[in-house]
Parts: sequence; structure tokens; C-alpha cells
Amino acid sequence: MVDYLIAIAMSSLLTCLLVWLLHPFAHRHGLLDLPNGRKDHAYPTPVTGGLAIAVAVFATLFTLNEYSAMLAAFAAASMLLIVVGLLDDAYDLRWWWRMMSQVAAGLIMVYWGGVRVEYVGPIFTDAPIDLGVWAVPFTLAATVGLINAVNMSDGADGLAGSLGLVALLMLGAASLYAGNEHLFASLLPIISAVAVFLVFNMRFPWQRRAKVFLGNAGSAFLGFTIAWVAFRLTQNTAHPVSPVLAPWLLAPPLIDCLVLIVRRLKLGRSPFRGDRDHAHHLLLDAGFNPTQVALGLAVLSLLLGSIAALVLQTNIGNETHLLIGFGGLTAGYYWLTSQRCRAVRTFTRLRVLLQRSKPFDPRNRIKRPSHRPSHAGRHSKLPSADETEQLHARRVDRTSAQQSCEKG
Repeated sequence: MVDYLIAIAMSSLLTCLLVWLLHPFAHRHGLLDLPNGRKDHAYPTPVTGGLAIAVAVFATLFTLNEYSAMLAAFAAASMLLIVVGLLDDAYDLRWWWRMMSQVAAGLIMVYWGGVRVEYVGPIFTDAPIDLGVWAVPFTLAATVGLINAVNMSDGADGLAGSLGLVALLMLGAASLYAGNEHLFASLLPIISAVAVFLVFNMRFPWQRRAKVFLGNAGSAFLGFTIAWVAFRLTQNTAHPVSPVLAPWLLAPPLIDCLVLIVRRLKLGRSPFRGDRDHAHHLLLDAGFNPTQVALGLAVLSLLLGSIAALVLQTNIGNETHLLIGFGGLTAGYYWLTSQRCRAVRTFTRLRVLLQRSKPFDPRNRIKRPSHRPSHAGRHSKLPSADETEQLHARRVDRTSAQQSCEKG
């Protein structure tokens, strides 16, 4: 228990310190996410959150653990993704550079770290399916898919971090349940670092905007970490956990990623070309704020992962049923979002329903305007004219999108 607390404290303090230290570094070297048409922030924001998390995690792991080839491989693959991600954040690299780095990280995981998916459980059979010669291609495809699913979800303050944190917590719970205490101990510094990062990345009453973003480096590292841990957990014969459970631990971003890739290919577009058709964009256009989107999708992810685990644990269903259920959810979401206005109208009705069911809070009562002069702090920063215009334009676009869907 003492070792657990030391790992949590060390990783948390290092993450907090590094987020603060890297802030001027980001401004000095142009590691900033600038506002544009697809983004909902109005200020240039540092994208060094992922770097802070990674450095804190590896400093903790190498300090508190003995050297091993697996840990060295994890660090090397992660640093490759971090470096390419930072270059992408600074210079906007072409998509194939990111893809090659993700495949290279997967190969390091397989051949240096010895982590791969060799079987996928008893799907439509009574015995686990051995992938054989397809083990490496399947592992690489799953790794690249998870990395890009997390990357595509990084479009609202706190969203990718919240989804990643929920997935890591469920993986930690599964490792404890399976008796894999070593893997659980390795997860603690990562969970702690992501949780501290979210303090700077989410919106709160005292923090109206994110102070730092994950960046492409951070989303790649987070997705790769989830893949590495999921493969280690589900391919360990001494502490078995069903491989079919893994996609349910990150279901919302995975389903969104699969649906968007299929739709873009169907339309003859690059699957890596950005747009505003992600789940978080639809929810924002339906009137949810970024914090509601992040918390709502994180709770949904936790709910789906917990249900899938209970289905297997209580023998209500088996791996085949879970796979069919995942496919059914994906197909249903594809149908819902095949017409953007239908999806926005559905999410708008959901928001109205949730607001009506919300208990009355006296703190939200309408206040009479005060005629006393405002005493806002002298150091409070007001948005510039350009930033105000960008915010207004996005609000107008979102309102017009809602109105056009209502007319349709």
C-alpha cells in the first residue's frame, strides 16, 4: 500500500510541476493549438499536456521499478509517438508520418516488449480462436485503431482525458479482479498523471477554459498506453481476462471512429481528413457544453464497460453476444448519424429531457441585475476583438445548425 501511495504522489506532483514548467516552453517554440473553424476554443493553448504526462509516468516507473526489457520497450515506443506527435503539433505533418510512427511503435511493442494479441476468445466457437500468423497484423491494426480513436475524441475540453481515465480505471479494476497486481501497480502512475492533467484541461466554475491540451503527442501516448495494457491484460494466461471485453472499455470513441472512417471512405474522402461530424461536435451543436460532453461520454463509457464485464461475470451472455452487441451499437450509431440533422435533433431532445428531470437548484435561480459597479480583478484577461469575433462566429454557426435541423 505504501508503494502504491508513493507512486501516486510522485506521478501527480511531477505532472503538476511539468504542466507549469512546459507552459512558457510551449509559447516559445510554437507548441500551441490555434483557434480555427473546427475548434471551439478562442485562445492559443499549449499542447504539452501529453509530454508532461509521459515524462512524469516514466520518471516514476523507472524510479520505483527495476529495469526490464518490457518497460524499456514501452518507453521507447511511447517516446517515438511523443516526438512525432510534437512535430505534428508544431509543423502539421502529413497523416502518413503519424501512421508510420504508430506502426513502428506497435512493432516495438511486439518484437521488443513481447506484447501481442495471439487469441481473441471463443467467438462463435467453444474454444479461443488462435490468430497464428495473423497475430502481428491484428495487433498492429488494433494498436493503430485505438490510437486514432483517442486522437479523434480529442475535440472538447476534458473529453479524451476523461475517456482515457475511465478506460484505465476499468483496466485497473480488471487487473485487480484477475489477480494481476503487478500490472495494477504499473497503472497507478498513469492514472494519477491523467487525473492531474484533467485539472488543467477541464472547465470548472473557477476555470472557464482549458489551460493545456493533450496535443497529438498526448492522445497518441494515451491510446498506445491503453492498447499496451489491454493486450497485456487479455493475453495473460495466468490472469485471464476475455479479449472481447477490451473494446467495451473504450466503446464511445471506438464506435465513433469506426463509423466516421467507414462514412468518409464511402464518400470518397480520406479517413484522416477532419470534419465536424464527430460525436462531440454533434453534442455541442445540440446545446451541450464541453464539460457536459466530456462527463456524459465518460459516464457512458463507464456504463458500457461495466455492463459488458457483468454480462461475462454473471454468465448472462458470452463473448459472441458481446461482439454482436458491439456491432449492433455501431450499426445503430451509423444509422443515427447518417443524417446529421437527425442526430442533432435526437441529442437536442436528450438535452431538454435531462434539463427537465434535473432537480431545482436555488443557486441557479434568476438573479436581479445589480446596479453596483463591477469589481472584476485588475488581472482578469478579456478576449481580444479577433477572439470575440471567432467565438461569436462559432455560436452563430451552432445556432444556425440547430435551426436548420429544426426546419428540416
